[in-house]
Amino acid sequence: MMYLWVLLGIVAVIVLWLIATFNGLISLKNRTQEAWSDIDVQLKRRYDLIPNLVKTVQGYAKHEKEIFENVTKARAEALGAKGVKEQQKAENNLSEALKSVFAVAENYPQLRATENFQQLQAELTDTEDKIEASRRFYYGNVRDFNTKTQVFPNNMVAGMLGFKSFDLFEIEESQKAAAKDAPKVDFN
Repeated sequence: MMYLWVLLGIVAVIVLWLIATFNGLISLKNRTQEAWSDIDVQLKRRYDLIPNLVKTVQGYAKHEKEIFENVTKARAEALGAKGVKEQQKAENNLSEALKSVFAVAENYPQLRATENFQQLQAELTDTEDKIEASRRFYYGNVRDFNTKTQVFPNNMVAGMLGFKSFDLFEIEESQKAAAKDAPKVDFN
């Protein structure tokens, strides 16, 4: 009879551990998905600012048609991207296209002096800062979730229940400087 109680106690401890592990994984998964949603919101805000920026610069630099077409195409690709890896690639392309718009704007002092352009530049800078903050929040959650799913014995439970690691949302090394510098260009 004593062995039965010990066996039931061991089973109860294992069941409680499984429940706690499962609930912990679900909690971390939800926080990570929420963090991705924060990035998504800021990216959409950025996408909404881009047409206004293009129209403003286009009014001064009408002969730079190819640059504006590239920005429009890159924005459309970013809007249609699915998943972290595809979004990451699209964002790298968009950052490069925006860099070209800011380079063109440097050639037009009247454009740099307009209140509308300065406001758009400030909003884009603010949005880029929010994207970076959201990205850091996402990285922390991805790190916590991926660590929990990879350590023993949690990895067995995570594997049996189909939990998959999250990908990081990173900018390629060649794009980091462009993405950081583009919204911070001083046109004054």
